[in-house]
Amino acid sequence: MPEIAAIVCDLGAELSELDEVVAGLADGDWDLPTPAEGWSIRDQIAHLAFFDEQATRAVEEPDAFAVALQEIAADVDGFMNDPLVRARAMAPADVLDWWRAARAAEVAAFDSLDGTDRIPWFGPPMSAASFVSARIMETWAHGQDIWDALGRDRAATSRLKHICHLGVRARPNSYSARGLTVPEDSVAVVLRGPDGDEWMWNEGAEQSITGDALDFCLVVTQRRHLADTALVSGGRAAREWLEIAQAFAGPPGSGRKPGQFAVSAS
Repeated sequence: MPEIAAIVCDLGAELSELDEVVAGLADGDWDLPTPAEGWSIRDQIAHLAFFDEQATRAVEEPDAFAVALQEIAADVDGFMNDPLVRARAMAPADVLDWWRAARAAEVAAFDSLDGTDRIPWFGPPMSAASFVSARIMETWAHGQDIWDALGRDRAATSRLKHICHLGVRARPNSYSARGLTVPEDSVAVVLRGPDGDEWMWNEGAEQSITGDALDFCLVVTQRRHLADTALVSGGRAAREWLEIAQAFAGPPGSGRKPGQFAVSAS
C-alpha cells in the first residue's frame, strides 16, 4: 500500500474509534467538561468537524484557503469560537452528523493525494504525509480529552507512531511558537511502541529522550504534564524541549497541570 494510502487508512481507523465512543453517549453526556478548560465533549467534536472541513478545503482549494488565512489572522479568536457557538445550538445527534459528513469528505479528498503534494495550513505548508498524519494527531488528541472526560481507559495502538514522528519533526515549532531559538544540540528519541517494538529518531545524538511512545504523544500534544509521565530526558536540551513540546501549529498551548493525571505504568 502506498505511503499516503496507508496513512489515510490509519486516519480512518482513528476516526472510527472515536466515533464508537461518542455515538453511544446519552445527550446529557455531550456537555460533560473535558480537561481542556471551558470545552465540553460537544465542543471537542465540533472543533474536529470544523477543522476536518478546513482540511478538505486546503486540499481541494489550496489557493482559496491560502487567501482565507489572511482573513482568519484578523480575528483568530472568532474563527476558533465560531464552530463551538454553532454546535452549542445544535442537538448532539446533529453535531455527530456534522462531524461524520466533514470527515467523510476529508478522507475522500485525501484519497487524491500523492507524495509530491504540499498542502497549505495554519503554519508552514506541509507534505501530504505530514498533513494526513497531523489529522491523525488532532483526532487522537481531542479524542484523548473525551476519553479523559468519561474516565475511560484507552488502548494504545501502532497509529501513535505517526504522532511521535510529528512530535519529533515539530521540535523547532515548540521553540518558534514561543519566540525562542532552537538549540543546536540534536536529541535522540527512543520510544517503546504499544507492541514492545522500539521506535527511534536521530540515532546517535548525545542527548536523548527515552520512554513509552504513549507518554511522548501525550506530552507533545499537551494532554499530560511531563511530570505525570515516565519519560526520561538525558541532557539540558532534551529536558527543555519536553517542557515546551508542542506538535500542533498555533500559539503556545496551555497544556495540563502537574498532578492532574496519574503517572503511566511504563
